[in-house]
Amino acid sequence: MRALRRLIQGRILLLTICAAGIGGTFQFGYNLSIINAPTSHIQEFTNETWQARTGEPLPDHLVLLMWSLIVSLYPLGGLFGALLAGPLAITLGRKKSLLVNNIFVVSAAILFGFSRKAGSFEMIMLGRLLVGVNAGVSMNIQPMYLGESAPKELRGAVAMSSGIFTALGIVMGQVVGLRELLGGPQAWPLLLASCLVPGALQLASLPLLPESPRYLLIDCGDTEACLAALRRLRGSGDLAGELEELEEERAACQGCRARRPWELFQHRALRRQVTSLVVLGSAMELCGNDSVYAYASSVFRKAGVPEAKIQYAIIGTGSCELLTAVVSSSFPWTLYLAMACIFAFILSFGIGPAGVTGILATELFDQMARPAACMVCGALMWIMLFLVGLGFPFIMEALSHFLYVPFLGVCVCGAIYTGLFLPETKGKTFQEISEELHRLSFPRRAQGPTWRSLEVIQSTEL
Repeated sequence: MRALRRLIQGRILLLTICAAGIGGTFQFGYNLSIINAPTSHIQEFTNETWQARTGEPLPDHLVLLMWSLIVSLYPLGGLFGALLAGPLAITLGRKKSLLVNNIFVVSAAILFGFSRKAGSFEMIMLGRLLVGVNAGVSMNIQPMYLGESAPKELRGAVAMSSGIFTALGIVMGQVVGLRELLGGPQAWPLLLASCLVPGALQLASLPLLPESPRYLLIDCGDTEACLAALRRLRGSGDLAGELEELEEERAACQGCRARRPWELFQHRALRRQVTSLVVLGSAMELCGNDSVYAYASSVFRKAGVPEAKIQYAIIGTGSCELLTAVVSSSFPWTLYLAMACIFAFILSFGIGPAGVTGILATELFDQMARPAACMVCGALMWIMLFLVGLGFPFIMEALSHFLYVPFLGVCVCGAIYTGLFLPETKGKTFQEISEELHRLSFPRRAQGPTWRSLEVIQSTEL
């Protein structure tokens, strides 16, 4: 009977992970990769629409600029979503925020689906902006929700599932974008609108699952709701230790308000955490990995991969974030070696930055600073992704086969910083992590948790 209860509770946690992920970081990866397949079709549609309006075709450099804008509006929307995520997480809670977030997906799917009939490439741009907002919200709230819902010993593994769903979304977007499926010249509006499917799955499943116990107790002060959520996630036995830990953190946060994003940079006790967030968050996007998914066809075409095989090579890039590796070369006999090098680059990204960086804000900051930290991390990530997405085609034109040399320097610097300054968080409670960071920040002072403060305002204010 006890084994059966554990199995049931384990399934509830697994369902919570899947429900949050399918409409969360899965959407991020999916919408990041599906834009690659219809590249030529959307460029032709943009040119034809412009010619029908003005009587003249767009010059090639303006077609490239319009295409880079369509790609880059996604991370720009992500920036808006990241700034929106903190207030949503505090006002509505983690679970409700993920549910409300699907409004952006539904709106974007409608715009994508009717863009061709309406003869409007502006509808594609607006749709990309909206799915970016959706991704920006979910990329911040999903790790927070899962990290606060998981037991201490599983927190790292559960939070890492965000990276797994991102990779699954990338692969699925590449598969659905095959010419044999929705990547053809007539079906590309349906391909872009297919983001509605994972959103619908989340809307159907997530309402049946519990809210973050930490949010219910510390932010809402609802002990009964917290205990009910813990019982659903853990079972009825041996909750005293975890509840005691939550009560200790609640007592430490009592009378404190949630920090605002700019306050993180002003607080000396948070300096190490903020620095780690900024350095590693920037390195994750400036390493150039995510640009591969949006511009993979152009990269492989430059490498000399035959046109008919490019779409299958693109699927390999997505599979790498789960499994494998690639780089480019102009020599015919090294084409497959080039592909393998690009795959290896993406594999290393999936093992390290993709999974770990996203959960730094969850583990390095306490309950009062966590939403603001997620906003800072998300905003930084999307700004960098926007800049890389906008500039990547022009960098590729300028550097050709040396395209990834600047990104190599970023990777080396990020690795050095991680090895020297990032503390280990595995197997520690949030309070233990906070106290350890306090000791590192103030080695000569008496020890104490980082969240102690004289501020006395409601904890649910941002």
